[in-house]
Amino acid sequence: MLSKSQIGFIKSLHQKKYRKEHGIFIIEGIKSIIEFIPSDYQIHSVYFQPQYQSLLPELPANIKLFEVTSAELEKISTLQAPQGILALVNIPETTTIDRTVLRNNFSLVLDGIQDPGNLGTIIRTADWFGFKHVICSSNTVEVYNPKTVQATMGSLCRVNVSYQDLAGLLTDISMPVFGAMLNGSSLYETQWGTEGLVILGNEGQGVSPEIVNLIDRPVTIPRVGQAESLNVAVSAAIFCADISRNLNK
Repeated sequence: MLSKSQIGFIKSLHQKKYRKEHGIFIIEGIKSIIEFIPSDYQIHSVYFQPQYQSLLPELPANIKLFEVTSAELEKISTLQAPQGILALVNIPETTTIDRTVLRNNFSLVLDGIQDPGNLGTIIRTADWFGFKHVICSSNTVEVYNPKTVQATMGSLCRVNVSYQDLAGLLTDISMPVFGAMLNGSSLYETQWGTEGLVILGNEGQGVSPEIVNLIDRPVTIPRVGQAESLNVAVSAAIFCADISRNLNK
């Protein structure tokens, strides 16, 4: 049985300021938890209903285990329909990305993405297509937001997500900078080469003016119908698919 203080502590992690203060975030669902266990992330504790214990692999001794009732899980879960098991995970120390790892690869760069579901879906998409790095502007939604984590479906443990001063990064790095724009050259005619940064902008405003000036290869997904715009996560998937197709010809 969980104490009131345990329940209060976990519920506090639903809010960004307490995740930052304690350096802990929440993941839910057996699939995601199993994927995080062997990853570089450190699991702090696991809270499970009895029927889920047999589904867990052997865990390191330092992970605390708590059996909970469905009523307790409802109190600590971030979901309307809890998935029977929840884990607390330590947030890694913030580090500046080593720019050498970006060479000879493609990475996604997110400028002001606000919807946590979009960010999570983009991370999951990056994982599907083998993109190892997602670089976010400081005003992009927090990656450890529960809705973001849930939308990644475990892919967060395989994709390196960092927050950077995009203007500084793009000014200093000597790589092709592609940008998803309405007035660029056709995606289908783009010569991707073997490396680059692909910038995707805010859901409503697109790429910010400061960053637009640093894009040397604007690219557009040709519109056939009458829709005004594409969801940014959908755009990310189309870009990743085309880049992957060209790299694997």
